[in-house]
Amino acid sequence: MTQSMARRMPAAYRHKGVWRGVYRHIDAEGRTLDVHESRVEVLFPEEGDWDYVQRNHFTWPNGREARAELPAVYRDGALWWDTQTFSGRAWETEDGAVLLNLDRKDEPGASFFEIILMGADDHHRSRTWHWFKDGKLYKRTLCEERRSG
Repeated sequence: MTQSMARRMPAAYRHKGVWRGVYRHIDAEGRTLDVHESRVEVLFPEEGDWDYVQRNHFTWPNGREARAELPAVYRDGALWWDTQTFSGRAWETEDGAVLLNLDRKDEPGASFFEIILMGADDHHRSRTWHWFKDGKLYKRTLCEERRSG
């Protein structure tokens, strides 16, 4: 499926690999809610049930850690997720942006829209999430990442 995904979603496929960076969560007024480091691995498996797998490892200065594995399938021109915590899809624009629209299952009434932009060198990317609850913006997540593998 990997070669097929490279053709079907070339902008998303450019993100294959390991990314390290910082996530900053801010409220609607711009106040910092949380800052933590990230390691995000993006895979496009050649075999198995999934067309995309993302493995997240987050660490905080106080020693707290969180991990998640987020598999998705390709259909109808998009990647689709249906995990314990969220459901939704990702698609790409003609200009190479990757867009996601996800509904949170673990936070009723909450959803977010994510924009992922790759730098021209393919080694730096920016991600912004715009979180809404019951239709009202309540926070944003800002991610700056660099390719590390």
